[in-house]
Amino acid sequence: MMNPDLNNPITEDDIANYLANTPDFFERHAELLAAVQLTSPHSKRAVSLQERQADMLRDKIKMLEHRIMDMIRNGNENMMLSDKMLRWATSLFLKTDIISLPAQVADEIRQQFDVPQVGIKVWDVGGAYAHADFAQGVSDDAKLFASSLSEPFCGVNTGFEAVRWLPDAQAAVSLALLPLRVGVGNVGPAFGMLVLASPDAQRYNSGMGTEFLQHIARLSSAALSRLR
Repeated sequence: MMNPDLNNPITEDDIANYLANTPDFFERHAELLAAVQLTSPHSKRAVSLQERQADMLRDKIKMLEHRIMDMIRNGNENMMLSDKMLRWATSLFLKTDIISLPAQVADEIRQQFDVPQVGIKVWDVGGAYAHADFAQGVSDDAKLFASSLSEPFCGVNTGFEAVRWLPDAQAAVSLALLPLRVGVGNVGPAFGMLVLASPDAQRYNSGMGTEFLQHIARLSSAALSRLR
């Protein structure tokens, strides 16, 4: 008669499950803890089970240390960014020379946030500002495009009209196009658009988050709404 155990041999999973569900096994066979030899991933030499556990614990501690350092670094970077946003917003709302606001918005975005090139156009402005450069040279198509954006567009420059608003259109490889709107929503007609450009193709890409850019657009919109 065939031994039934031969048809159902013990597997590694069976052994692992047994040890996991029999915590007193090594109490009854304590000598195995010293006898078991494993390969160290660091030196490739045979080490005891205790040494291997110590190695694993050290690796885990290092991983946690790296995560903590990343969290601290990200926290510091976010604090610095918040400070820059606050200083920028304060300068915008203290500005009394309204007609120079668009230029100030563009200049400070470039300086505060290390953006190589920034362009801006504002339309449907009050009569006192209609002659300004920032209110000229925008086609109806560009206005419709800005109004169609529910959030900032990020991607490679494929010949957008807005690129012509930049000082050096040839150097604009990647773009962020930020529609300007009255209020805090992402709907309704735009009354302007910001263009952020970089020679780095990955600076503004379609997979990046846009929350920070949306903050810039909202603050700019709030300040520039005084032109209407």
